[in-house]
Amino acid sequence: MSSPPSPSSVFSLPPGARRTTLATARGDFAALEAAPADEVRGTVLLLPGYTGSKDEFIPLLGPILDAGYRAVAVDGRGQDETPGPDDEGAYAPEALVADTLAQARALGAPVHLLGHSMGGHVARAAVLTDQRPFRSLTLMSSGPAEVGEARRTQLRLLIDVLATMTMRQVWEAMRGPAPAGAAPVTATDAELLRQRWLRNNPTQLRVVGARLLTEPDRTDELAALTRMPVHLLYGDRDDAWAPELLAETARRLGAHETVVADAEHSPNLQQPRATATALIAFWEGLRR
Repeated sequence: MSSPPSPSSVFSLPPGARRTTLATARGDFAALEAAPADEVRGTVLLLPGYTGSKDEFIPLLGPILDAGYRAVAVDGRGQDETPGPDDEGAYAPEALVADTLAQARALGAPVHLLGHSMGGHVARAAVLTDQRPFRSLTLMSSGPAEVGEARRTQLRLLIDVLATMTMRQVWEAMRGPAPAGAAPVTATDAELLRQRWLRNNPTQLRVVGARLLTEPDRTDELAALTRMPVHLLYGDRDDAWAPELLAETARRLGAHETVVADAEHSPNLQQPRATATALIAFWEGLRR
């Protein structure tokens, strides 16, 4: 789940970043890569949220690159520019974990792993399956279990309509006035968002959406991995999981915690500079 981009266009790649394909033992994944020309201080693998894509990490790529880190953001299977089958098993938790482990190994593990929202649940499961390919774990706006009640209502409705309507029909049904106070979206970005939605595999949306309604709380399991540095970063006005719940989760994990001011569920889009600064500080702290 994610919020729309600002008028500055989240889709404009910064210098040094490129669109590419990440080839893995599990197949090819559409990706964005920003890599320093000289010394690389570390590699970061970024997993997007439920209805998001790799492009929502674009505002972070420039600062991460400038700090000397290689950043690779991917579309998951069936998400945006990574094709996926209509087989529900392709989107089962263990399949998504296998994809993430393959991506990390293809990048030259160990890597710093970051997952946004649903991507955080996938990232957490990957680390719990095999922590060896990962240097650290950052959960960005990703709660301990199922999403909050307001988002559950939205998800149930979306899952229901996906069973009877085409992706194009669902997009038209979702269109409406922007929420009060939301940043305006340019016509160009609006069209890019529409095209991205249409590229998503509806089976992926149904299966993964249902998982967000039933995700178990695995906080204690993650806390038991005492050798895995964990960072929980979230906006002070998150509307998918209550900030109070996210703060409690950070305490249970004994995690490094960052609360991004004036941000909701997508601090990577709403406050990218503050978000990037906090991420880099966390990774640099591990180097020291």
